[in-house]
Amino acid sequence: MAKEFNTTGSCNPERHYMVNIDDKLAEIEELVDKGKYFTINRARQFGKTTTMNFLYNSLSDEYLVYQISFESDGDLFESKPEFCRGLAMKLSRMPFTSQEQSEFWRTHNNCANFDEFSVVVTEFCKTQGKKVVLMIDEVDKSTDNQIFLHFLGMLRNKYLDRDKNGMDSTFHSVILAGVYDVKNLKLKIRSDEERKYNSPWNIAVRFNVDMTLSADGIKGMLDEYESDYHTGMDTRLIADEIRRLTSGYPVLVSYICSLIHQELQGDWTIEGVNKAAKYIIIGNNTLADDISKNLGNNKELRDFMYSISVNGETYSYNLTDEILKIADMYAYIKNVDGHVAIHNAIFEEIFHEYFSIRYQRENSGKISVTKSEYILGGKLNMEYVIERFKDLIEEEYRDEDAEFLERQGRLLFLCFLKPIINGIGYYYVEPQTRDNKRMDIVVNYAGEEFLIELKLWYGTKYERKGEDQTSEYANTRGLKKAYLITFSFLKEKVVQAEPEWKTVNGVDVYEGIIWAKK
Repeated sequence: MAKEFNTTGSCNPERHYMVNIDDKLAEIEELVDKGKYFTINRARQFGKTTTMNFLYNSLSDEYLVYQISFESDGDLFESKPEFCRGLAMKLSRMPFTSQEQSEFWRTHNNCANFDEFSVVVTEFCKTQGKKVVLMIDEVDKSTDNQIFLHFLGMLRNKYLDRDKNGMDSTFHSVILAGVYDVKNLKLKIRSDEERKYNSPWNIAVRFNVDMTLSADGIKGMLDEYESDYHTGMDTRLIADEIRRLTSGYPVLVSYICSLIHQELQGDWTIEGVNKAAKYIIIGNNTLADDISKNLGNNKELRDFMYSISVNGETYSYNLTDEILKIADMYAYIKNVDGHVAIHNAIFEEIFHEYFSIRYQRENSGKISVTKSEYILGGKLNMEYVIERFKDLIEEEYRDEDAEFLERQGRLLFLCFLKPIINGIGYYYVEPQTRDNKRMDIVVNYAGEEFLIELKLWYGTKYERKGEDQTSEYANTRGLKKAYLITFSFLKEKVVQAEPEWKTVNGVDVYEGIIWAKK
């Protein structure tokens, strides 16, 4: 059976093309060897279950490993006796469990409380020839259940008593896996419920294994694919581009590869990778659905992500703030040199899509664009796009205050641009150049690339700096021309009334200054 790129469920190297994760497994195994308790808490579809399955196989030679999940086990949490009975029966049915081990759990399935179950765990662990490891997947399905918290409390107490009662008096290592960090249960509780600040899982060590996929790892996967299909692709080039767009988010890597293979007729080029990314950005996948749902349900999170993605505001990366912690938990953000950044370029564009569509829906009719006006001979007339956007702002938004345009100006441009390029072109925001005064947008239309910088005007000195930045970035991309849109909030109108071409550092820069009176 031919292998495929997997985007649902766990990966199997016999059936799926996948990145080698031996280095990550080695780091996790070191934690197990040291007898640590920890949680593999990562965002959805980040490879947690795949990692747990591989870990089970790699640990099973040295340890007696129990891998269970409480997903779809609602009846288990009706009472403490029911939980103890159900857990014992789960352990008795584990694959590769000896008949003697299964019989032990079947005959110890009538505990009335966790004190009794604790004694049973000690008796079992002390009589095995191997150290016992417990792995629980999909754990966040249970973290808002009080009985499960009591179970974690039992594990904590036994962990703390290991020095007194012996390391073999309980599970050598316990590994939980889920989106939510069990040490921060209050994030899972709805706002109208009592918040729990004290977690029974405070004995767990921090899990800091990097589970993103490296460019080298992606290349290795593509090399295997290439040996099967002989497409002639440059696996180094394609791996680097996939890594650039995804930052190694596992399911995004698989999505792109699967789309190129199945939907794009094997277009293993930079253009093909970007087309696949565009398919993901426009939705119809679980990650985009989750972003929409999570932003819609949490205004604080929505406002925070808007301030980063659209307005380019900067924040210190400090997870003592609850909203930053939630954004990090969902893998919407990451730490770059101590500051918050959007996790990957695809998420960056999903956020822009979400906010621009939301604005257009709430302001229906205010931005109306006829695509054919901006296309000449199949090519995008970017000069006219900027001219008409300038007219739109100065005519339709003349009654808006400067604060509104400073906050929404970039979003308005994206709303104006999208219907013009949709279907043939795409754009992305360059995260390395974005800050609260500057945003660079790269547009690709019919194979032609356009660089547009959006800036806020703070005087002639900053205008020259903006022109230099635009030309420098254009030079790094091998472009001979670029575009600059500047929002001015000075009381008096600037000298340049109409957009015009300037030559800066060998690059032709078309600049349009939009005057937004205070």
